[in-house]
Amino acid sequence: MRRTALLASAALLVGLLPLAAAGTVAAADDPAPVPVDRFEGEVPFATQPAEGIFTWGGDADDPPTLALTARSDAPEGDKVLSGDYDISGYGGFTHDFAAGLPAHDWSAGKGIRFWWDGQNNAKKISFEIKDGGANGEASELWTTSFTDDFTGWKQIEIPFTDFVYRTDYQPVGGIDQVLGLTQMWGYALTLPVGVQGRFAMDDVELYGKADQSLRASVTTDSAVYPVKEGAAATVRLSVATTGSAPLDEPVTVAYEGAGGTAESGKDYAPVKGEVTFPAGTVSGTSRTIRVSTLKDRSAEAAETIPLKLTVTGAKAPAETPQVVIDAHGLPYLDPKLPVKKRVADLLSRMSLEEKAGQMTQAERGAVGAGGDIASYDLGSLLSGGGSTPTPNTPAAWAKMIDGYQLRTQATRYQIPLIYGVDAVHGHNNLTGATIMPHNIGIGATRDPGLAEKAGAVTAAEVRATGIPWDFAPCLCVTRDERWGRSYESFGEDPALVKSMETVIQGLQGARDGSDLKDDDKVLATAKHFVGDGGTEYGSSTTGSYTIDQGVTKVTRQQLEAVHLAPYQTAVDRGIGTVMPSYSSLDILGDGQGPVKMHARADMINGVLKGRMGFDGFVISDWNAIDQLPGDYASHVRTSVNAGVDMMMVPYSYKDFRTTLVDEANAGRVSAKRIDDAVSRILTQKFRLGLFEKPYADTSGAAKIGSTAHRSVARQAAAESQVLLKNSAGVLPLKKSQKVYVAGSNADDLGNQTGGWTITWQGSSGKITDGTTILEGMKRAGGDVTYSKDASAPTGGYDVGVVVVGETPYAEGVGDVGNGNDLELTAADKASVDKVCAAMKCAVLIVSGRPQLIGDRLGDIDALVASWLPGTEGDGVADVLYGKRAFTGQLPVTWPKSQTQLPINVGDTAYDPQFPYGWGLTTLTKVPEGGSATLKALALLAAAADRTGSDRVGRSAVAKARLLVQQKLSSGLTPATSKPFADADHLLLTGHYAEAVNKLTQAYRAA
Repeated sequence: MRRTALLASAALLVGLLPLAAAGTVAAADDPAPVPVDRFEGEVPFATQPAEGIFTWGGDADDPPTLALTARSDAPEGDKVLSGDYDISGYGGFTHDFAAGLPAHDWSAGKGIRFWWDGQNNAKKISFEIKDGGANGEASELWTTSFTDDFTGWKQIEIPFTDFVYRTDYQPVGGIDQVLGLTQMWGYALTLPVGVQGRFAMDDVELYGKADQSLRASVTTDSAVYPVKEGAAATVRLSVATTGSAPLDEPVTVAYEGAGGTAESGKDYAPVKGEVTFPAGTVSGTSRTIRVSTLKDRSAEAAETIPLKLTVTGAKAPAETPQVVIDAHGLPYLDPKLPVKKRVADLLSRMSLEEKAGQMTQAERGAVGAGGDIASYDLGSLLSGGGSTPTPNTPAAWAKMIDGYQLRTQATRYQIPLIYGVDAVHGHNNLTGATIMPHNIGIGATRDPGLAEKAGAVTAAEVRATGIPWDFAPCLCVTRDERWGRSYESFGEDPALVKSMETVIQGLQGARDGSDLKDDDKVLATAKHFVGDGGTEYGSSTTGSYTIDQGVTKVTRQQLEAVHLAPYQTAVDRGIGTVMPSYSSLDILGDGQGPVKMHARADMINGVLKGRMGFDGFVISDWNAIDQLPGDYASHVRTSVNAGVDMMMVPYSYKDFRTTLVDEANAGRVSAKRIDDAVSRILTQKFRLGLFEKPYADTSGAAKIGSTAHRSVARQAAAESQVLLKNSAGVLPLKKSQKVYVAGSNADDLGNQTGGWTITWQGSSGKITDGTTILEGMKRAGGDVTYSKDASAPTGGYDVGVVVVGETPYAEGVGDVGNGNDLELTAADKASVDKVCAAMKCAVLIVSGRPQLIGDRLGDIDALVASWLPGTEGDGVADVLYGKRAFTGQLPVTWPKSQTQLPINVGDTAYDPQFPYGWGLTTLTKVPEGGSATLKALALLAAAADRTGSDRVGRSAVAKARLLVQQKLSSGLTPATSKPFADADHLLLTGHYAEAVNKLTQAYRAA
């Protein structure tokens, strides 16, 4: 699912004054402006801890170029700051003050201003200031914006009161979320995206005098105050000042209950009065207002009492607080009624607008404080990859989501939100959570029970932060490792994917949904329906992607056997939601050609909901409907009519809801279709227990990242390791050996966790809590010396371990051909060559897919596919040092060259480096007896087929595989690889005798 980059939030336009005015008109008693930047060379281009101006961006092309340029028309002095930009992701520049000196005090000023050379491109430019904290890169960000809709120099004035706290991104944990202005560390500008441009800027300075009405503000402790009918609500008013100075003058707050759906004197006691904060009042002082509601005997929807506040001497609250008398006495609120009856009752009361709101999902970064949740009756919010609260802690997640849930209480029927995240290998957005191996590693374990445990740990940690919905698991069947999402798949064989769907029970619990209300279960999502793993290389039309979001060309038989099969299993297991794919489906011979999955009613309505009997709801992918042909109204009606029940429209939620209502009123989307969608959504909300318990149950938060949870991840990391080669028994290592460790991925937690970790794309380095492979080896008691680039002397060691592979990526960003390939980096190759030339060596490949290693295979004694093992490097060390046996098997075919791709089990021509299902073992006795033993195992497997004894059948095949694999390890050929791979598929499909026969064929061909 595509996710957000670092987008600036607020959008407050500021006044633009012409150069002809020769400066702004100042009040008679205003102090002289205080210079911040003159751009005459007094501030260098430098980064922290020094003072300086520096650029930044989403990728190598995004940072702008900067220069101090002499211009005769400079508004001040001789030079200006100028630059060029062409930004696809995000980019801009920053001026940070020196971290080694005291922060600046801006609290005496009214605001900040500067000159800007307008290009009249109608683009918004975000301007943010840095408040509090330790330094410029560890401070709070406060933001506003101006629009470049003019030509030539203009002075832009921004009062400090226009800045708002950034809710979409903060670089560090929360400081106090108050714009103090007494410890300022600089400013930053975010330049426009999608337009090639230039800019010039001059004379940044503080202006004006802070008066109390600008630096004092009145706030309420909440925007919404739900209360049971007959009870009283207490509204707390607080006064705060910039710099925390006492009030210079009195502040008065007149209040009155006015408007709303509740009736004064009938539903609540009349409320009117005034609160005064005298001069000298300390910043942070509070007063309370009591609103008493009245009880009657009728069942009612929720009723609102807006509390109108008139503030003198300070800035008023951003929103009018509302007391809400809770809905009561209505059948849908009765937890004793069957879910079906509750849904029917609630649906019968809802307006079209309310129903359309339930079908709308917005990104948390788009709704700010959350006022639109009630205004648009939103049914759902999500956090995209990297969209986290500040600080990124369990408590902050729960507080944030509870705040959003509170907003729903101001709606008529108080329908709770369902909040979703992509927790695709643990609660991967949360710092400190337990991060599992990615799915490709889980597929390598061949352990359905472990997959279920991993799902259970994920569910418990996600739900403990207030989130009831997980956009996982991915049931894609990866058929081409050039795909950047390969690691999200359990493997290339639909039978393997189906076997790992035990993860659904780990996430959701019982198949009937009865466990969903528990505090350690979440609603799961099968994605991406259907064929996302089968897209043709070169068919993508999304940006620079090469294969992701492309076209899957298949016969109907191939579609059923490969891509659809896992979804029937998911439906049978009670999956709660399904997400369609960005990709297009081209069923050969059906005459339709490629059709985007979000438009395929035949597949969503017909196959998924009809033939398969799926009774959950369908959630779109991130802005996926925007990829459909036609205008926006066509996007909406096509996708809804195709069977998509809820639309993930992160930043266009207003447009979607309005358009859906228009389309329904015009008869282009039927009332029946909308009622079906909303019924499905409400059903899951009732099953999750959200109407009874909408707020976070954090009782399980102490278990997040706990030893018990990490032990599951450690086991998964260990079982995911696939031993591809092991000449002369190099592995397992002995603690008595002197081990030389090298390679880019030996000591990098970010690289071993991969994409979708803390941020969408992931990143290198210590991005969360965990143990690297190197640290795991040391903790295992190994005698280890580490040299990342193998530059340290190599003499005197018994064995070398070189850990190499990929750096993080997600989705199409990782597609081969989009700046990526399947080769090791030059540095990794050099490390392998140096270490393996000097001593016996084991090479571990930490990656989301196979890497081409054949040209060095002869010089490598042991080779391990480590995949992306997650935060528990101890698990990798466990198999390296023999605490656990190597048991992992390849979930995908390991190619010899990129020209072989795609290559998969079952192909007619099949000559891989290592076949699907391959995986040597250690600490395990291999059966002896050759052909005679294989014959006996074949008879045992045939008997298991007849009697339906899966345990006996699997045991027979496992023994046969060990025997055959030992013989084949000296050299693989097409004649041995193909039947070996076929045998593993047959094992997974329960054809035990055939599997042994295929293994026997491979044995004889060796």
